[in-house]
Amino acid sequence: MTRMSQTLMLVPNLHWIVVEDAEKTSQVVRDLLDRTGIPYTHLCATMPDEYKDQKSMGKGVFNRREGLKWLRENAHEGVLYFADDDNAYDVRLFEQMRTTKRASVFPVGMILSYGISAPIVRGGRAGRKFAVDMAGFAVNLRVLHASPQATIPLRLSYLEDGFLKALRLELEDLEPLASECTEVMVWHTKTHKPATPNPEHISHADFDTNLPDLYRKILR
Repeated sequence: MTRMSQTLMLVPNLHWIVVEDAEKTSQVVRDLLDRTGIPYTHLCATMPDEYKDQKSMGKGVFNRREGLKWLRENAHEGVLYFADDDNAYDVRLFEQMRTTKRASVFPVGMILSYGISAPIVRGGRAGRKFAVDMAGFAVNLRVLHASPQATIPLRLSYLEDGFLKALRLELEDLEPLASECTEVMVWHTKTHKPATPNPEHISHADFDTNLPDLYRKILR
């Protein structure tokens, strides 16, 4: 939280919604939020008991749902981004996502299996639908309000895809950021050792996309 707060303190015109995984909000988190000077909303949510033994449950579902509920009731303009306190961010990403008209997408570094997760961009347009990490997209609040029933699914591995589909987004709605998805501006920084990105993972069919430039930049 401290690392995340130091990044967000550099971002103007931001409202931080913090949803603790707890039955009630804690004073220690509130004290940290107060020190930052960032406008914030401090909420809490936890997984209901009936879901706790289900291995297929996604993490952070009910926290994100609580945040979405607050946004629908209190915010009508802006861009939604699911930041996570175990990620690291380049502040340029927050400036770029301000341009999001419907939904923007961008690469995420240090993903375990391949070392990177990225939309495939060909001719300036995203070429696959919703194959994104939770840290790899942002949504304009107008899109959220246009689909009042859209929420985060419960099932593991379907969180991002299910949410974006529920917002009734199409492939042509996706706006590539980060130099048309050739740069990494957000990284997973968990204690697990991630894979090293390997250009051999690029298929011949994708040589005319953003992927060769993305791999060259991340490996230089």
